[in-house]
Amino acid sequence: MAERFLRPAGDYGPCVITQPQPSPAQPSSAQPTGEGTRSERPGVTELRLSAFAGHRSAAFPLGPVTLLAGSSGSGKSTALRAYEALARLGGGAALGEVFPDPVACVPERARPDAQRRRGFRIGCTADGPEGPVRLDIAVQAEPELRIVGERLTSDGRILLETALRDPSRPVVQGAWHTAGSAPVTRGPLPDDRLGTALLPLRVAGRTEGQRRVLAAAEQTVVALRSVFVCDPRPEPMRAAVRLGAGRLLRDCGNLAEVLWRTRTECGRRHAQLVAAAHAGCAGPVADVLAQRLDGGRVRALLDRGDGVRTPLGMLGDGELRYLGLALVLMTGPGVLEVDPVGEVPAALQSLTVLADGFDRALDARQAGELARLAVRMGARGHIRLVGAVSDASWAAGVAGLTVVDLDACRR
Repeated sequence: MAERFLRPAGDYGPCVITQPQPSPAQPSSAQPTGEGTRSERPGVTELRLSAFAGHRSAAFPLGPVTLLAGSSGSGKSTALRAYEALARLGGGAALGEVFPDPVACVPERARPDAQRRRGFRIGCTADGPEGPVRLDIAVQAEPELRIVGERLTSDGRILLETALRDPSRPVVQGAWHTAGSAPVTRGPLPDDRLGTALLPLRVAGRTEGQRRVLAAAEQTVVALRSVFVCDPRPEPMRAAVRLGAGRLLRDCGNLAEVLWRTRTECGRRHAQLVAAAHAGCAGPVADVLAQRLDGGRVRALLDRGDGVRTPLGMLGDGELRYLGLALVLMTGPGVLEVDPVGEVPAALQSLTVLADGFDRALDARQAGELARLAVRMGARGHIRLVGAVSDASWAAGVAGLTVVDLDACRR
């Protein structure tokens, strides 16, 4: 399995539609990099599902704002699940935590080999100061869960490669580029962790080759770790919540608590949220605020501007999901419940929002407003979005989107 895991993925063909990018007054590092230019902020620019659940030989380009579109069963949620898995592995999570049911990730018709082994293969490309860096991993799901192969490459050079040599030991044999007195350095790496994330602990950085390995590994890990999975749930958003840390949860159930904290932190950002609420909610919106109640609880309200304040509990599901996603797109790691990459300056990071069912309960107007908001935030370079939608026809007039039609890709 380790020798076969790098089967090339096909080209994108007609399944990818890139909407025209707006012409910024000045070049932005968030815009797709052209020849001779490189983004300062690492970001994942391609997701590869060589053999994962219902996907085979699939490769999807990811721009600053990407929508995965397709009918039910086309694999949108599966693709986002693979992205989240890579992000967690990049953050140092153990394989068993990331894949609690690994057999469900094995392609349905995958046959076991002579040793009764079956598995799956996923990967990505992270672009940034070091240029495009590819990461591909092969995971054995049966008879036991383990990483059996990993490869990190840049400019056609293999910087790290691992392979399972002795199935009786919980390690893989790793070899990383050195370019010193010996071309490579070899050593064991655990089979339940991503080797790329462990390289800073194993590579000294004494030679130019080692420094190149470390830079590529850091770029990949930074691009992967900065992820916030968001799926606003209307019911908890309607209830009053207790004051706490003020960090937004993935279901946005504590939105009122976050508004209590952030409303006075940045007046400009709050004004943008109010404008977004006015554009996406029924009726006028003059302010979005939190009201303190007895018992240390707060609830969120819409100020209608005429003395009327509407509790969020009275809003529809689409309006609540719209508000939750708008708040996420306007904030950053300091407000969201994520583990920021503390060793890298915030100015060199991008936060990627993964939103399954991005258009769930939204009408075309609300979905379009959110997409335009994501494009505006993405133009600054600090926010990226990968969302799954059932129908992207509403996005036809939104410039700056990459739309991947999974139905077309599967034909």
